[in-house]
Amino acid sequence: MATIRLGDEAPNFNAKTTEGEINFHEWLGNSWGILFSHPADYTPVCTTELGTVAKYKEEFDKRNVKVVALSVDGLESHKGWIGDINETQGTTVNFPIIADEDKKVSELYDMIHPNADSNLTVRSVFVIGDDKKVKLIITYPASTGRNFDELLRVIDSLQLTAYHKVATPANWNNGEDVVVSPAIATEDIPSMFPKGHKVIKPYLRTTPQPNLD
Repeated sequence: MATIRLGDEAPNFNAKTTEGEINFHEWLGNSWGILFSHPADYTPVCTTELGTVAKYKEEFDKRNVKVVALSVDGLESHKGWIGDINETQGTTVNFPIIADEDKKVSELYDMIHPNADSNLTVRSVFVIGDDKKVKLIITYPASTGRNFDELLRVIDSLQLTAYHKVATPANWNNGEDVVVSPAIATEDIPSMFPKGHKVIKPYLRTTPQPNLD
């Protein structure tokens, strides 16, 4: 089983989902994507997670991000569980859930960690860019629900730094100052970042976030 690393092309696959069959790359199109696995249907933490993702659809849409979930349960199980999610979380599930009964996608993305559980997927998250490259990988144990505010934060950072020569510092949030790439000479900063900049150390220069009006 090949290990997926940052910068690799996200492996393509065909799969059955609650919204019909998809070819992953075709489904993504020109969008960014989040592929995230959950250990099993009808489980408490997963129910809260999928409900949260449904409520965040507008935020994902703003960022041109498509979301798809996965577990090794079947379509009928998924469809029944969606009713529970909608009822208990006060929302409507508005994204596809992959039925990976043969574990093809789980194994392709190394989502089953035998020392944690030999059958169920861990809570894997893959953020995939519009170039189909893997930009972020986070893995949580089954007992820990994911923080989707953090996922939005890192997507903001990934999209910003993909198109501007900056990096985001610790605890950065959208709208805050960013770090100028060390590859840019200090004398070149004013022409590239006309909003201004601050030199804290020769290697640590900050500037207002460049993609905000």
